[in-house]
Amino acid sequence: MPIPADFAAFDIDGAALTVWTFKKSGGAGGTAPNFAGRWIATDPALETAIKDAVRQRRAAIDEVNPYGLLAQNNETSALSIGANETYADQMIAATADPLPQRRATTLAHIQNTDFYVIKLVSNGNVLYAARKTDPSWHTKKRRAAIDALFRDETLTLEPAPAFSLSAFVDFFIFGGTIYMLDKGRFESVLSYRQAHANQFLTLQAEPAFVAIFSNMAPLVAHIGTNKIQLRRACAIEVKGHFRDVNFMQRLRQRFQQYHLNIVFDANGLIVPSPETCADIMTALLDHRLSSAFSEAIYDVPDAVAVA
Repeated sequence: MPIPADFAAFDIDGAALTVWTFKKSGGAGGTAPNFAGRWIATDPALETAIKDAVRQRRAAIDEVNPYGLLAQNNETSALSIGANETYADQMIAATADPLPQRRATTLAHIQNTDFYVIKLVSNGNVLYAARKTDPSWHTKKRRAAIDALFRDETLTLEPAPAFSLSAFVDFFIFGGTIYMLDKGRFESVLSYRQAHANQFLTLQAEPAFVAIFSNMAPLVAHIGTNKIQLRRACAIEVKGHFRDVNFMQRLRQRFQQYHLNIVFDANGLIVPSPETCADIMTALLDHRLSSAFSEAIYDVPDAVAVA
């Protein structure tokens, strides 16, 4: 669908701008992350450059598609998800007021931050543009670099560290919706990948899922902490085909016809192994499809039903 009209019409040039930097802690083992934010004073020249960059990134979005565990966007599209489905509310709350005590006044307040947020306020509406920080913000990664400037035809030492504000945006937040341009960075900043890991733990404990396997350990090892495999496992849980008795019966009857490398025991239970786990996940995602036209069999990145 096209970019929402109110998002597209937000007055970036006329908005009041504040830059917030955040250090993130926690977020593992099912706990919510903690966002410690500080705002940074900016001069008019930098604010103009930032607004230009934010405007260009918004203008690059031609269409918006729903976020899905396996969905991907391209350079002219964004994926959307409700902000209330993430930890974004904690980040938003931290930027509520640029109080004097929350101002960045020392170098230590800026260094080693995890991400920064550009907050734009216009006519009572707020647009947030977030970006994960690059190595210029991290002291350990700067130790191997010497900061220099080219001035008066000479390369000279720059004693003050430089911090890079990217011309790109990882995700926007506007009107209660997140519009992500970089899915992986969005998941990293807001600890959404950890939510996948927690969901996979829940899936492992679901009796209906456990009941289709003779031994689930090889599949758990195959998925591990790999972010792509965790997304697939969560998509399996959301789709829930394993809960459908008829789906599972047809899988047992037709897996060879669809060239799936799956082993069933005498009781009809799936017997996972390192060699079969990939095809097991493909089957449970319902991603092995047959064309009625070419009669060829395909794997698809995502299966969306057509009405």
